[in-house]
Amino acid sequence: MNITLNGKPHALDQDSSVADLVRSLGYEGKRIAVERNGDIVPKSRHAHTSLANDDVVEIVVAVGGG
Repeated sequence: MNITLNGKPHALDQDSSVADLVRSLGYEGKRIAVERNGDIVPKSRHAHTSLANDDVVEIVVAVGGG
């Protein structure tokens, strides 16, 4: 299955969820925001939100600073 992740093509296994993607990218436990096809996916829904072929996903990682 192929998705677009942050503007670039990205291959995934079939039956992947947002949580699977986040885990595979090493973002688990970090402060992130996930958008799938223009809709924000709340953290509470990551495990229950399936990804499909041609989905467009944006992930933004919060960076601290001051």
